[in-house]
Amino acid sequence: MQMIPVITIDGPTASGKGTVAARVAAALGFFYLDSGALYRLCAYKALKEKVSLEDEHALGEVASSLAPHFEDAKIYLDGEDVTDKIRAEEVGVAASKVAALPTVRKALLEVQKRARKAPGLVADGRDMGSVIFPDAPLKVFLTASAQARAQRRFNQLKEKGIVANIDTLTRDLEERDRRDMQRAVSPLAPAKDAKILDSSELSIEATVNQVLQWYKEVTQ
Repeated sequence: MQMIPVITIDGPTASGKGTVAARVAAALGFFYLDSGALYRLCAYKALKEKVSLEDEHALGEVASSLAPHFEDAKIYLDGEDVTDKIRAEEVGVAASKVAALPTVRKALLEVQKRARKAPGLVADGRDMGSVIFPDAPLKVFLTASAQARAQRRFNQLKEKGIVANIDTLTRDLEERDRRDMQRAVSPLAPAKDAKILDSSELSIEATVNQVLQWYKEVTQ
């Protein structure tokens, strides 16, 4: 049986990997997995079902039951559009708690692997290529300078009417990069066979086209 193809797109915060991954998936007719949303989805479902955030076993069962669907920048869980709901502050706080639980992490590992369905999958995150799908035919590590990422984040916030300081955003991203790269479990780093794509000077369209070109090359 031929292995179901996977394209992994890993990278630092605000590198644009989610947008790029979703567009690559749409272009190829593949499924899309936003791995970074899984802890928020687990937290949202736990809160909704009134599961105690202290009950690791029950939270593991909640995590195991997740079957999210990602489509057109929307996230659906159990048929409900939860795109905005999982961004609520209460959910974010709960997500940081459940993310620290080994039982939840193990369950979500299986959820991610189950997302591999025909005709193919595009998965974005931090360790998709290095840990979750090490056999993926194409692994991309999408990066950009902290300044370029801060500018993109600034523009997004401005569109939403949120006031932000670009210098503060830059410092925050640099600090988060350091934490992500130095952490003990699954530190942020490209897989050994990943293609590095610096999008600092590229448009989203150009970035997507490069990933599609690389995929065409590895499948020819």
